[in-house]
Amino acid sequence: MSECRPGLAVVVGASGALGAALQTQLQQEGDYGRVLGLGRAGEIRIDYADEAGIAAAAQAVARICAESGLALRLLLVATGFLHGPQGQPERGWRHLDAGYLQQVFLVNILGPALLIKHFFPLLPRQGRCVAGFVSARVGSIGDNALGGWYGYRASKAALNQLVKTAAIELTRSNGESICVALHPGTVDSPLSQPFAKTGLTVRPPQEAASDLLAVLAGLAPTHTGALLDYRGQLLPF
Repeated sequence: MSECRPGLAVVVGASGALGAALQTQLQQEGDYGRVLGLGRAGEIRIDYADEAGIAAAAQAVARICAESGLALRLLLVATGFLHGPQGQPERGWRHLDAGYLQQVFLVNILGPALLIKHFFPLLPRQGRCVAGFVSARVGSIGDNALGGWYGYRASKAALNQLVKTAAIELTRSNGESICVALHPGTVDSPLSQPFAKTGLTVRPPQEAASDLLAVLAGLAPTHTGALLDYRGQLLPF
């Protein structure tokens, strides 16, 4: 085990396949003094439809920081919505549906926005700190050659803009901070299973988590605000 940094790591979405893999690997690596998992069934429960609950979760993390003497050095947001009872990703404009759009934007943009509002004030004003948000390549406007999936694409594009904007503000308070959006590839999870076509490379959550953490470890403040894939390659917005 390596020497612990004087820091706390928080994984939001720890009840999901990728989030659980990220939390497990961080705990195994031992680079942080403590690793917390937040989610619908995490150590600290969180619901994107309840801003008061998100604020309470941030307060709980703040208390842990104060009691342990650990600064929040890593915030990973591994939540996402693609399909469910509210609907499926649209094949064309005829399938646009208000209920589906509300859910996909709630999980993919509104929730992360509220996390920024309530958790970014906990990040230290000195020293390296990293915030990573799991996005998707299909959220790239410049890379969109196939169309379809209106709500998911739009919500991830909005998330990328949110990350870029937050990164600028975060740099003003800490010049060593890093805030990025991350494309993990197609991860083997309930989110991707209905769309894992034959021939498509589907990655185990453990592999995706390892790659994302390696990318984050190699980033510098000059990378802040970027959209990067699991190989560390810069993707167009």
